[in-house]
Amino acid sequence: MTRVFSGIKPTGHLTLGNYLGAMRQWVAVDQHRADALFCIVDLHALTVDHDPARVRRLSRQAATLLLAAGLDPQRCTVFVQSHVDEHARLSYLLECVATDGEMRRMIQYKEKAARERARGGSVRLSLLTYPVLMAADILAYGAHEVPVGDDQAQHVELTRDLAVRFNQRYGHTFVVPRATVPTVAARVMNLQDPSSKMGKSEDVGSGIVYLLDEPDVVRRKVMRAVTDSGRGVVYDRAARPGVANLLEILAACTGGNPADLSDVYESYGALKADTAQAVVELLRPVQARHRELCADPGYVEGVLRDGAERARAMARPTVDAAYRAIGLLPAGSDTGAALNAAR
Repeated sequence: MTRVFSGIKPTGHLTLGNYLGAMRQWVAVDQHRADALFCIVDLHALTVDHDPARVRRLSRQAATLLLAAGLDPQRCTVFVQSHVDEHARLSYLLECVATDGEMRRMIQYKEKAARERARGGSVRLSLLTYPVLMAADILAYGAHEVPVGDDQAQHVELTRDLAVRFNQRYGHTFVVPRATVPTVAARVMNLQDPSSKMGKSEDVGSGIVYLLDEPDVVRRKVMRAVTDSGRGVVYDRAARPGVANLLEILAACTGGNPADLSDVYESYGALKADTAQAVVELLRPVQARHRELCADPGYVEGVLRDGAERARAMARPTVDAAYRAIGLLPAGSDTGAALNAAR
């Protein structure tokens, strides 16, 4: 069976963009068609200045929301990255295969490092090397597919390069994965800046709909969304990005087509009102299930514990094989046999 790996970073509250751009695909498609692993990649949240308590809180919240959205632990593996040591074990080996130049060419590193310097902060080494950890996340499980957006495609290409290079130097060890475009994903842009995606790490949330926003908050944010100076409701992403964003959100929530929906509305107000209501209705069952799960924290902890055990069992053989292939001496009872074989 095809194996799929995807992860979500607990650097902020999950948003409508996370749901329509990734989580809905995981729930509706990936967990049914593949041996799927979904990971809260908490180690990646440590690459910038952070509050430890907030990372723990957001990690738990992200796991709860993934389950509330419909991931079924009987069908897929849901776990936390730091609960499985194989991620860190493999990451160092891949750092020994990657090059400094490759890391510094990563677009996200350039952008994030520039923002850190502009704020007067120092750039952590982990920000430079985290694409290697991402590669370890994927390669440890022999994943065939990695559903990603455009902003992560470069990291999957690096993962492929490292897998091929390791296999050529030390013997075939890793499956070479491929990036896939989610079939039911929607690209959701910031309501106040439709040129930027709706990211969960933004400091200002007025243009971001969070999955746990109350209905009145959702309506207020959508009704205040930036539109465009042109007249009429026209679907044109390049010339009318604000209106296009609202039409795409409405289409994603209702199963419609943005261009067709543009013919239905004569005013921005009506479009915003219907979009707001569609988002509220989309999030209603997720929020209700989230409340149920929060009332039973032992269930979520059990899912994560069982998920980590399954993930560990899947990853350990591959990571152990990589350790042997690169030349590290096996531990424990295998040491004597390895020494005899070397004589």
